[in-house]
Amino acid sequence: MNPTVELANPVWRDVSLDPATRADALIAAMTLREKTAQLVGVWVGASDEGGEVAPHQHEMEEPPDLDELLPNGLGQLTRPFGTVPVDAAVGALSLARSQQRIVAANRFGIPAIAHEECLAGFAAWGATAYPVPLSWGATFNPELVRTMATAIGTDMRAVGVHQGLAPVLDVVRDARWGRVEETIGEDPYLVGTIATAYVQGLESAGIVATLKHFAGYSASRAGRNLAPVSMGARERADVILPPFEMALREGRPRSVMHAYTDTDGIPSAADQELLTGLLRDTWGFDGTVVADYFGIAFLKLLHGVAGSWDEAAGLALASGVDVELPTVKTFGQPLLDAVEAGTVPEELIDRALRRILVQKAQLGLLDPDWNPVPQALSGAELAVPEALRGSVDLDPPANRELARELAEQAVVLLRNDGTLPLGRPRRIALIGPNADTPTAVLGCYSFPVHVGSQHPEVPTGIALPTLRETLAAEFPDAEIFSAPGATVDGDSTAGFAEAVAAARVADVVVLALGDRAGLFGRGTSGEGCDAESIQLPGVQQQLLDALLDADTPVVLVMLAGRPYALGRADTEAAAIVQSFFPGEAGTEAIAGVLSGRVNPSGRLPVSVPRHKGVQPSTYLAARLAQDSDVSSTSTSAAYGFGHGLGYTEFEWSALDVSVAETGTDGSFRIAFEVRNTGERSGCEVVQFYLHDPVASVVQPMQRLVGYRRLPLEPGEACRVLLELPADLASFTGRTGRRIVEPGELELRISASSTDHRITVPLRLTGPVREVDHTRRLHPVVTVECR
Repeated sequence: MNPTVELANPVWRDVSLDPATRADALIAAMTLREKTAQLVGVWVGASDEGGEVAPHQHEMEEPPDLDELLPNGLGQLTRPFGTVPVDAAVGALSLARSQQRIVAANRFGIPAIAHEECLAGFAAWGATAYPVPLSWGATFNPELVRTMATAIGTDMRAVGVHQGLAPVLDVVRDARWGRVEETIGEDPYLVGTIATAYVQGLESAGIVATLKHFAGYSASRAGRNLAPVSMGARERADVILPPFEMALREGRPRSVMHAYTDTDGIPSAADQELLTGLLRDTWGFDGTVVADYFGIAFLKLLHGVAGSWDEAAGLALASGVDVELPTVKTFGQPLLDAVEAGTVPEELIDRALRRILVQKAQLGLLDPDWNPVPQALSGAELAVPEALRGSVDLDPPANRELARELAEQAVVLLRNDGTLPLGRPRRIALIGPNADTPTAVLGCYSFPVHVGSQHPEVPTGIALPTLRETLAAEFPDAEIFSAPGATVDGDSTAGFAEAVAAARVADVVVLALGDRAGLFGRGTSGEGCDAESIQLPGVQQQLLDALLDADTPVVLVMLAGRPYALGRADTEAAAIVQSFFPGEAGTEAIAGVLSGRVNPSGRLPVSVPRHKGVQPSTYLAARLAQDSDVSSTSTSAAYGFGHGLGYTEFEWSALDVSVAETGTDGSFRIAFEVRNTGERSGCEVVQFYLHDPVASVVQPMQRLVGYRRLPLEPGEACRVLLELPADLASFTGRTGRRIVEPGELELRISASSTDHRITVPLRLTGPVREVDHTRRLHPVVTVECR
């Protein structure tokens, strides 16, 4: 083959051909070293002076020599915006110049895919910090989450980013796990529907969405990060996998990230049955599987299933991992050595490479008119980087309004004795470690926490009003005096006396407790910040108890990344307002709930435990996991999954069951009415739970199979018509196949998992029916309002 002739009029540049044909033509022209170069990323940071990106120095690896690496090409650029603080416009210019260098250096002129974190917004300096995913779950509003994801993707694409490492589809199994804040909740249907909406939004903006962490990461023993997973095949099939299945079918993401953990001794990165057999052969996924950061190296370092770097590379590649992130390690020289030694066939490299190049073709990176200058810099004068500074706004008013709407819908009112809304208090004692802390609303993957905390000299880049500031604006006539009382996780009680004294002269106490987000032990919530129990960190519970004894109504406000047992507050606090790191507009939303300007409509995506030491436990529990006389411990929740109060009342009535008995391949049909009987507008969240009293394998007492938000004006009523397919009663049977069994069922039409308003007995008839990944996943809910 003559490469010069081949490249003179390359087939892979022909946009009239399908991406697979173009990819195959390119693969045929590449050397082995050029092939493996496309399988790796390099961790870089954009230059705040507009120059090319620079390799990032991190503790796992020495940065590679780009002059040596780039002539063979490069697969990905890791987090050019999410590594150091950089102005958006200058960073976009830096990325564009780096892409020019990459293209010029390799003989095919192929640019790299740039990826970023986007778990709670684009993780870049100055970008909107939206609520964390646990708050997305609390909204029970996929449409709003889809809108948010579209906005996030649009901002990323505008500055030259191609791939986002989100969403997280891990289902909470143990609230002690530090990454609960990154999840959407403890129910697979809620996780699946919200995550699918996020994927649809991100992909609609042209960003490659990445499902993670596939699969089982959240089920680690004792809630410890990266700990082994001991779940059985049925729990994996019925709890862990369904959100991924739904998002792949309905969201069409183009990438999946493997989990760090091993399940029953098999690491996800080395699980061919999972990454190839299930994901590709059964579910039909044809995108890329990317490594979680350093995950391939961990096959040697942490799991001990590979004795060398080349063994780790071969194991991951054979299992179905296509791209090594964040930077080149095992897929570099060790993989080349393995191919030359004959231990890894070159066909495996070609298989992964084909998927990568198809994706690059889909992104336009192989097109002859590809331009490294992103849309945000179109028409700008690029010669003077300093002139660009401040010209790209990643936190415009529309984004902030969207962040506010999400935060308002995510706030959950757990308890209220009538104290809320507050009206016009004269004196407010604002107490607690999160009362006057700007970052108390942010999760660990927000840029100000994840990266900005390492650069304290740099401003946060976005407005982060504290709860003190927003309460002052919300209650302009009130005297607000504050005392922290304690730190988030310290052990000093020296501030208690000042806090109690402030409480005793106030009309009401607003007590802001919760978490401090961080990484690997630098916070109380976040990656590597696992908890031994669900007791409030530090001395916060003692502070809470001291204030409950002060004879002033206490409104407890939680700014946290996980649910906590709240002790006496469950019965003695005047009100409890739960928020899960609600983002840059979070304190404004909370202040609005306290004043009554916002009628709370959030619902719990995770149960709030009654006792601190009962994890792991979720509402998806079987009979033997319920409270009983044969155990001295109680797993009951203080506030169950789906719970949330508001400032109006709803009446549920007029049940009409038109089809209560159907075959195992049929559907039930039910209708009922919900009316707002209060004096102000509000939103009820109707939740549908199935209870299967007798099954061939043990089932949870109930599980969510559908839901619908119903915003209603005073006196307004809506007729809800439900078509419930028998497929939604399916589960994994004794043979490992998913089945629908005949027998009795109970549909619980509910305001929460602990508040069932209407119960409908149902019956399935006919033979046991086997279903697969093409089964129906949703009920059909039609709403007619008057």
